[in-house]
Amino acid sequence: MSDNKIINSYKPLTDHNPVMVQRFGADPYALVYKGRVYVYMTLDYPEMNDIGEIQENTYSKIDKISVISSDDLVNWTDHGTVYAAGEHGQASWGGNSWAPAAAWKTIDGKDKFFLYFANSGNGIAVLTADSPAGPFTDPIGKALISRETPTCAEVTWLFDPAVLMDDDGESYIYFGGGVPSEDKASDPGTARVAKLGKDMISIVGDPKPIENVSYLFEDSGINKIDGKYYYSYCSNFSMTPEAEKEKGFEQGEIITMVSDDPMGPFEMCNPVLKNPGHFFGLGGNNHHCMFEFGGEYYITYHTRILEEKMGILKGYRSTSVDKLVINKKNQPAASKATREGVKQLKSFDPYVENKAVTMSNAAGIATSQFGEEAVKYGSGDMIVTAIKTGSWIQISGVDFGDKPAAVIEVMVKRADGRRADKVKGKILVCLDSPESKALEEVEVSMDSVKGVGVEEGLLMISNRLDTQASGIHDLYFVFEGDGFEFYSWKFKK
Repeated sequence: MSDNKIINSYKPLTDHNPVMVQRFGADPYALVYKGRVYVYMTLDYPEMNDIGEIQENTYSKIDKISVISSDDLVNWTDHGTVYAAGEHGQASWGGNSWAPAAAWKTIDGKDKFFLYFANSGNGIAVLTADSPAGPFTDPIGKALISRETPTCAEVTWLFDPAVLMDDDGESYIYFGGGVPSEDKASDPGTARVAKLGKDMISIVGDPKPIENVSYLFEDSGINKIDGKYYYSYCSNFSMTPEAEKEKGFEQGEIITMVSDDPMGPFEMCNPVLKNPGHFFGLGGNNHHCMFEFGGEYYITYHTRILEEKMGILKGYRSTSVDKLVINKKNQPAASKATREGVKQLKSFDPYVENKAVTMSNAAGIATSQFGEEAVKYGSGDMIVTAIKTGSWIQISGVDFGDKPAAVIEVMVKRADGRRADKVKGKILVCLDSPESKALEEVEVSMDSVKGVGVEEGLLMISNRLDTQASGIHDLYFVFEGDGFEFYSWKFKK
């Protein structure tokens, strides 16, 4: 760019973890639908004191769930934050939205989506939608599972759901955790499994205790691999060195158990992911989800590496994705958490309209809801905001093909409260580095003669490239000026 210095990102240009840097996201859960992975996360939102200093994360303010998706596991589209609980949430009867789980099912010929989450440690809620990005609404107006549910009153932490959609059309929900007393640390007895109704918003029969879950702490997981059912969880922090040696796993580690039946009994299997402190030097609770995508297995989990880079260290978590090791017995096995993350699964197509909130990295920007529906429900269509000189977004592995791109089209919008005559800026189109010489400098002006007004106050600006682009590159949009928002982009040959 010109003499203006670019803003540094919170992760290197070559790292893919954490998958999102524009906000925090904890307790990730993956849903695969029509060639995309949707990840739902607890929205860790910084708690502030009276003088604006970030305080330790107490989790008490959390009432939203973040949603992102990807078809290559590197470039992620931001779908916003589901207004799940609290005064303005769909489940307004609940105070919190922790540790989401998601599933989809075809009911009466239509695909329906279900988002389960914990009302702190006191029950499980369910929301429904017609799209994996929402809008989500509350179909029952109360908890799906509460302390009044049989066998659940004694569950220390009635939270952390996971859902299995079995091959025979049946579905199951797994939940629970916590240590009722010190003498029960080795076998807390607080894990549960229940069969879900055909409607996915009810349970059939009483939840069943999952027995012999050694040193259970929290974080239910469930997968069916090669005909076997793998229940997974995070071990608690009461393990002694002697217990760790005996059991073959450590405190705060993700452990699997295996069964021939979705409701058990389960037997101990393998540890799969050590505590984040083992990999990154910053420990904390460990939370995971294992998923299959494109014939390979992956594990998503959270760490504190984003807050470390931000200089906060107050317990705010961010989501990462890495390969899950499957051993010769077709069992999940010990895997590694990395900053590099996974390799991009497919190249990115620049010749279709791409939302600007799809990115692999960014600096100095934010995202916000776009359109009435997203504003009302929190998730859905989004737009890049808070643009300033030196801010940028990155899209990895963009394949321009052998025949060069000749034209770039962008859709922009005047920022709320900004007068049209005060909107002046540029979008610099760069390859391979945000500091490289721009292919084109797209001038953004609300009175631009190149602009064509469209719905929702968007303006399309089309520019012929000074330097044509071909081959595979990382693409950067680098911003100068302010007063505008960035909605979408598309190249043409």
